Amino acid sequence: MTTKLFGEPVRRREDARLIVGAGRYVDDIGAGAYAAAFVRSPVAHARVLDIDVTAALDVEGLLAIYTYEDLAGPLAEPLPVLIPHPQLTAPRTGYPLVKDVAHHVGEPVVMVVATDRYVAEDAAALIAVRYEELPVVVGVDAARAAVHAVHPDVPDNVAARYGQQTGDVEPALAASRHTLSFTQYVERSASTPMEGKGVHARWDDADSSLRVYTSTQAATSVRAAIAAKLQLSLEKVEVVAPDVGGGFGVKIMHPWPEELLVPMAAIALRHEVKWTEDRREHFVSSAHERQQRQEITVGYDDDGRVTALDVRIWHDNGAYTPYGIIVPIVTATQLVGPYAVPVYRVQVDSLYTNTVIVTPYRGAGRPQGCFAMERTMDRIAQERGLDRAEVRARNLIRADQLPYDQHLTFQDGRPVVYDSGDYPGLLAKLTALVGWHDVAERRAEAATRGKRLGIGMAMYVEGTGPGPYEGGHVQVLGSGKVLVSTGLTSQGQGHETVFAQIVAGELGVPIEDVEVTTGDTRRFGYAVGTFASRAAVMSGNAVALAARGVREKALRIAADVLEAEPGDLEIESGLVQVKGVPGTSIPLRTVAVLSNPLRYAFDEAAKQATQFAGPGDDARPPVAVGDAPGLEHTDYYSPIRSTFASGAHAAVVEIDPATWEIDVVSYAVVHDCGNVVNPMIVEGQVHGGVAQGVGGALYERMAYDADGQLQNASFMDFLMPFASEVPPVLIDHQQTPSPLNPLGIKGAGEAGVIPGSAAIASAIEDAVGLRIAAMPISPSELYDLVRSAADPVTNVQAGETA
Repeated sequence: MTTKLFGEPVRRREDARLIVGAGRYVDDIGAGAYAAAFVRSPVAHARVLDIDVTAALDVEGLLAIYTYEDLAGPLAEPLPVLIPHPQLTAPRTGYPLVKDVAHHVGEPVVMVVATDRYVAEDAAALIAVRYEELPVVVGVDAARAAVHAVHPDVPDNVAARYGQQTGDVEPALAASRHTLSFTQYVERSASTPMEGKGVHARWDDADSSLRVYTSTQAATSVRAAIAAKLQLSLEKVEVVAPDVGGGFGVKIMHPWPEELLVPMAAIALRHEVKWTEDRREHFVSSAHERQQRQEITVGYDDDGRVTALDVRIWHDNGAYTPYGIIVPIVTATQLVGPYAVPVYRVQVDSLYTNTVIVTPYRGAGRPQGCFAMERTMDRIAQERGLDRAEVRARNLIRADQLPYDQHLTFQDGRPVVYDSGDYPGLLAKLTALVGWHDVAERRAEAATRGKRLGIGMAMYVEGTGPGPYEGGHVQVLGSGKVLVSTGLTSQGQGHETVFAQIVAGELGVPIEDVEVTTGDTRRFGYAVGTFASRAAVMSGNAVALAARGVREKALRIAADVLEAEPGDLEIESGLVQVKGVPGTSIPLRTVAVLSNPLRYAFDEAAKQATQFAGPGDDARPPVAVGDAPGLEHTDYYSPIRSTFASGAHAAVVEIDPATWEIDVVSYAVVHDCGNVVNPMIVEGQVHGGVAQGVGGALYERMAYDADGQLQNASFMDFLMPFASEVPPVLIDHQQTPSPLNPLGIKGAGEAGVIPGSAAIASAIEDAVGLRIAAMPISPSELYDLVRSAADPVTNVQAGETA
């Protein structure tokens, strides 16, 4: 393989277009489209008694009003459970529009279509919906108590009781020299991408075809859902994800009600229809994540080595379970991290609440699992009076133990087998990078400024690149341009650059000649989606395999022209040449022309492929048996199981005891994602993840009151870190190639966010000397914690009595 571009910090090719405002998002499409708006439930749990549309009917420009009664066929059925699981015993999903009972604030009840959005909103405001309010369940503790039920046929509010274990926990704990039990919480947060959801649909009555533009992470799956729910032939449905202004997991959920209802209206009205989600809608009707209660019991020996681990988790899955129990599965299976835990048991109760649904948000259950394991390591160190880094070192899986089977089953249904890594190496690099052993001097200096300084660390292993497959298509045109397409979608990860690097390197062509298309079912119809740090692993390997197929064909065709053996040829800078004989060559673009035997010549280049252009072999057909015209190839990559990236983070905080403001003053990351295609893009992903990790630790939470009303459903009230709150990030790389795929790569997209809360909690705890039992934590909560520390009995944080 040509590797001139693989591993190079090539600048992102898409940025020039995006930063000058030349991006094309869903709301930029369909200037003449009709507009949709929604009436959403203002209460968290209520029976819909009546919908009166009378006052809206006189609004000029109103075109249609839809309620559940207007839905037909499969569209009137519940939305699908996308990922069924045998332990998801009580799955429940909503309808595109509320049928009888609304189960959370923001659930769509009525859709209005008008000539523009202003008219649609005016008409929606005039629709009167009468509700009978029902008891509300908010938070894991209320769901556990089950005084009230979110769904009457699930009286205990338990959607799933999921568990895995390795060994017999009770005897192992009983035999342990020491045991420790504690409880902690992770609060609810959300993705909040810059662009919310959006859908534009256009129906072509002449050929009964539908084209949908949607801001999604799974274009091909949205296509299949639309075809199924609207009873259309799959080949008559096209779905395109144009530029997508961020996803972070919320847009892997599909089909959203709007992705079905907007196309339905476009077909019914025989006109383009568009809907763009506003910010409040995104807060109250798109997906959230994170909230868990964790009860942990750990056994360990005098040296701090874990002998047994028993974890009980209560997970808030919101009002419905359309995405199954993937988040609890990931938490449970990634919790053990890079450690050798001889006996492990985990049980997760996934609980219904009258709140927005929970689906993956960057990290997708891993931050919670990391929080559980890393805080356990800190507690062991505290109890034994040991250095926190040393306790981790004593429990790490050694490099010579890899591949390492954790004897668990991952979210892809395949075993959790760590394929490669060097976890002690990560720890050594991290302690050196952050100055772990020199913190006393920094602590003393901070004290002279009246600040309390603390340092913390966290390690993780991340399953990346789960299957089942992704595909890639590579085509060389007669102009020399190379077209690359793959079905998964992009939301800012740099796919146009990374995939171009891979293909340019494989084919030996300038990267400027490579054009990449993602998320367009017209170009590539089979794909799974962008999630779980899988794009580079899955589509990266798929386009590499496709490029290798093109290369093989190009060398075979060129060999006939150059009267050489294919093995004696190479491709450099777009020229197929005999190795060691640079003058004996043919341009790759000419090979592309020759790959398609022609009867008619349309330009000078095409003449070379016509029947009288030169001598041919009368014993062979123009297109060989088993071959096809054109210099192109499609291939798929399907892994035997996920590959596992890893990393170690450290945070240094300073706390002002006058205000209890928490300032993350520095942050260090050591990251291992196997072979790195583009280090600049990987570092950008890490920086972005760290920013979200800081947000999850100190700022971001979805604050519901007891009535199920979201109290901070705007950027005025929902806190996120600004650039001023994101610390300088020191990054070091470790590369242990994966043996599971041709390129030896692992995923990198979610790594930056996973250990953030754990590392920052550890640092705060180190600074103030008090246990941090819930994240995120605000200055006022830290103040309350410090104030309550004078009472030896009660130490309250997030409702916990320790």
